[in-house]
Amino acid sequence: MTDATITKTAFFAVGPETVWKYLTNKEKLAEWFHGAETDLAEGEGYSLGEIKDDCSWNKIIWGTVQHWEPPVKLQYTFNITPLNGIITTVTWTLAESHGGTLLTLKHEGVGALGDDALGLLMALDDGWDEHIGRLRNTLKDENQATPDCSEH
Repeated sequence: MTDATITKTAFFAVGPETVWKYLTNKEKLAEWFHGAETDLAEGEGYSLGEIKDDCSWNKIIWGTVQHWEPPVKLQYTFNITPLNGIITTVTWTLAESHGGTLLTLKHEGVGALGDDALGLLMALDDGWDEHIGRLRNTLKDENQATPDCSEH
């Protein structure tokens, strides 16, 4: 199903190198998405989630980085429990635009669930909106320079 691709775009007032860090660095990912056990790396598996009260890792999203082209394109497999083993793909594309960055996200493969796909597509679509909004707010803070008032 070609109509089962979630596509999002957003503009950020920082360069692609900065956005790339927020997509791949475990500390930066935790600020807007989910915590990561390690930095994302080419060809490596990853796990995003949270630490539970008993200090164990609660894996929410997992997969393998498939394409690594800093700071232009990041692609990884994306699996969550509701996908029942169906592996989907998330692709982030970054392009310089008007002194900032145009970020495009494509999440493909959810349609493999067939008739059961709509509810999950809607939940993922809403989730990506929320996470990209948090990334926008986080990067706004990153872009706001604190004035140097040390001379006064």
